[in-house]
Amino acid sequence: MRVSGHRLCSQPKDSKEGVNKGKDKTSHSFRKTHLESGYRRGETEFCSSLKIPWNIFADLKVAMTTELQEIANTEEKPLLPGQPDPTKEAELAAQILLDQGQEHSIETPHGLLHVTVHGTGNTRRPPILTFHDVGLEHKSCFSTLFKFEEMQEIVKGFTVIHIDAPGQEEGAAAYPLGYQYASLEQLADMIPAVLQYFNARTVIGVGVGAGANILSNFSLNNPDLVEGLVLINIDAHARGWMDWAAHKLTTLTSSITEQILSHLFSQEELSANTELVQCHRERISKAPNLYNMELFWKSYNSRRDLNMDRSSTLKCPVMLVVGDQAPHEEAAVECNSKLDPTTTSFLKMADGGGLPQLTQPSKLTEAFKYFIQGMGYMASSCMTRLSRSRTASLTSALSMDGSRSRSRTLSQGSLSGQMPPSPSHTMEVSC
Repeated sequence: MRVSGHRLCSQPKDSKEGVNKGKDKTSHSFRKTHLESGYRRGETEFCSSLKIPWNIFADLKVAMTTELQEIANTEEKPLLPGQPDPTKEAELAAQILLDQGQEHSIETPHGLLHVTVHGTGNTRRPPILTFHDVGLEHKSCFSTLFKFEEMQEIVKGFTVIHIDAPGQEEGAAAYPLGYQYASLEQLADMIPAVLQYFNARTVIGVGVGAGANILSNFSLNNPDLVEGLVLINIDAHARGWMDWAAHKLTTLTSSITEQILSHLFSQEELSANTELVQCHRERISKAPNLYNMELFWKSYNSRRDLNMDRSSTLKCPVMLVVGDQAPHEEAAVECNSKLDPTTTSFLKMADGGGLPQLTQPSKLTEAFKYFIQGMGYMASSCMTRLSRSRTASLTSALSMDGSRSRSRTLSQGSLSGQMPPSPSHTMEVSC
């Protein structure tokens, strides 16, 4: 009798899979029980080594598992449509705060100072500290420059501290009649309190007009606190008798608004009545703190001579800036002659007018960038289109103008991010 061994030994396909599944379940159950037993022994040994009761460990384990599960559920759960993202809202609020700046009222030996800070507080680099001119405050004096697109490379790397002279800030209340305003020397003595307030060891100063005079005075009295100065439209001399007589005559024939405008703008700009002149004329004439501006103006006209010469001068790198045909062109040239030629740059800007930081922010940004690089900061900053287009022409122009070889300026050495080792030539930017 032939009985097929194949038929007797073989099983239906479904039946075989069922047996395998049963074996798998048994094997899986065995492995799971074995692993759990191993985990339990490990946990018991862990508790014994730390002398923690098992029941306390079990409660901690449950609480930790629950918390981790809640975190996982939160991360996996997407935001509902229209639901605000807290992270993005915080970033937006921080950006708005940085754009508007953080305002501070700082007590000094000669009264309160209104100070506005922009930036994140980079402690590896000195902050940039600004001081405005008469008839202006930090916004009207510096916003165009510091909000300029190419300036952002510098702004992002430095904290910027804007000082408003007492009573000059936007929205300041008018002082009472007869108020005794601080002298320029007293205003300079107020600056160390600002550095102490922000724990700044040194600063890079940027001043315009009266602010340039104040920062120079501050640097002369505190040379260790200043790493560099950018002085726009500086007049380092006290008024002479002729200037005093001319000023007295002007006060009888012109309003305070027109006097301040003649200080801020060139005669060409005033005669053309440019849009910028019109804007500032309206702003100054309608300012609720016009009396405060007048007090600051009188303080500036009563300034003392800085008494700078080659033996007693500013000890830090200095960049002097003035526009051609500006009211302070001769005074800036005279100041240039009294500074150390190995640490001084003189930038005379064509078409700069009386306020080059407002009319020529691109050129001034370019020069400021190389000035910063010469001090050892932002060495990796790239050359912009202005310097690329002007490098060859400046080199040829400077080589022909040997008669003025007395001050170090923004020559090829500074364009590459390094200061030239020896005195170079005065550079007049005419682009």
